[in-house]
Amino acid sequence: MVLFLPLLLLNSCRDQADKNWTNPEASIKLYNTTLSSNTLYPTMADNSFRLTWDGMNGETGNYTIQFSKTADFATPVTFATSTKNTYTTTVRALNTAILQQGYSPYTQTLLYIRVILGTNLSNVISVGITPYPVAIPVITSPTSGQAIVLDGANPNVTAATIKWNDYAYGGDVKYNVEIAASGSANFFPLGTVQNAKMLEVSHLVFDKAVLKTGAIANIASNIDIKVTASSTSVGGTIVKVSDIVTFKVTPYQLESFLYVPGAYQNWDPLTAESLRSATSNGIYIGYINYTAPNSEFKITTARNWDNSYGTTGGYNITYNGGNNLVAPNIGYQKLTVDTNSLTYALEAYSWGIIGSATPGGWDNDTDLLWNSTTQKWEINNIVLSVGEIKFRLNNDWGTNYGDDGNNGSLEPSGANIPITEAGNYKITFDEENLVWTKTKL
Repeated sequence: MVLFLPLLLLNSCRDQADKNWTNPEASIKLYNTTLSSNTLYPTMADNSFRLTWDGMNGETGNYTIQFSKTADFATPVTFATSTKNTYTTTVRALNTAILQQGYSPYTQTLLYIRVILGTNLSNVISVGITPYPVAIPVITSPTSGQAIVLDGANPNVTAATIKWNDYAYGGDVKYNVEIAASGSANFFPLGTVQNAKMLEVSHLVFDKAVLKTGAIANIASNIDIKVTASSTSVGGTIVKVSDIVTFKVTPYQLESFLYVPGAYQNWDPLTAESLRSATSNGIYIGYINYTAPNSEFKITTARNWDNSYGTTGGYNITYNGGNNLVAPNIGYQKLTVDTNSLTYALEAYSWGIIGSATPGGWDNDTDLLWNSTTQKWEINNIVLSVGEIKFRLNNDWGTNYGDDGNNGSLEPSGANIPITEAGNYKITFDEENLVWTKTKL
């Protein structure tokens, strides 16, 4: 016994020294998956994929299920969350998530899985899994749950590169990248590329698009992103839409506004048209329909009379002083206010639609109305016949837009837009992003 006791103590010390004290032991027991086969097939798409683990008694919150390409989870990807100690989805969702991480179809690769609740970690299980390809674009970046913080100090620097995989169409392919507030069907354009599977997006472009979704400056918001592939051949147009990936974006304050109370709307700041500075650079632009010639107005910094700009003569303005500004002409005017140089400018500016499908045919434009809330030109109700339309500026062909692919994206002097069904429509025209919509009423 005297000889044996030192050996026991020595082995005990070795056991303590061999432990990895930098990585806590698993406090959640994760069990193997319910996959019947590690090779996934399209016929399995609707089959269940289920994970189960021992719950943490007394702990509250969401369990986070993470995937990783490496056992150390150096770059984990959030696959899902669950309030229970189990999670069930489809093989289709699993396959898409794996492809989005860059796994190659028909190639078996190890997938590492773990579950987290607060500071509690599960054991890691690994599955040698072979995904199948899908005939839609698959977004590989950003990944689900990834966080992007936008930087207003570097507006023209690339904030993120959107990447996706897609099969070969054998011809030209146009990819539209769009984002929306998570769960919303109202998507906004982020950018378009031709025959490329990536889109570099600057902080400024990203910020403008994210703010349009309703996101709030300096707060991380969940954003959905999708990629739409459009290809046209003799057989027609093929449109394929990717699955949605949800990630987080923190925008910065970008837009700022001035307001234009005046005789055209009974001098009420609460209902006055707004002027917008897209980058808060001191230059504000808006479109106002003056109802009478020589219509007077002022410019306020808020929807009240606390602070305002007046004119000192010519096209000069001054802060909290001066006389009323005057719009000499009737109709829509583009009003540009530069608070840096303290000047303003007015020019006739109106958009309309023209074409065989419109009431005026190819001879007379039907004017659009400016909506400063949506920042779009629109007609809420117009009767269209079967025929064609185009958009043009100031009733002139010098600046006009058509839609070469008839997919809602506008091109300068583009193709006539077909109207294949007569009826009442709502039409919108987004001059900034060069997109349009038609909605049959």
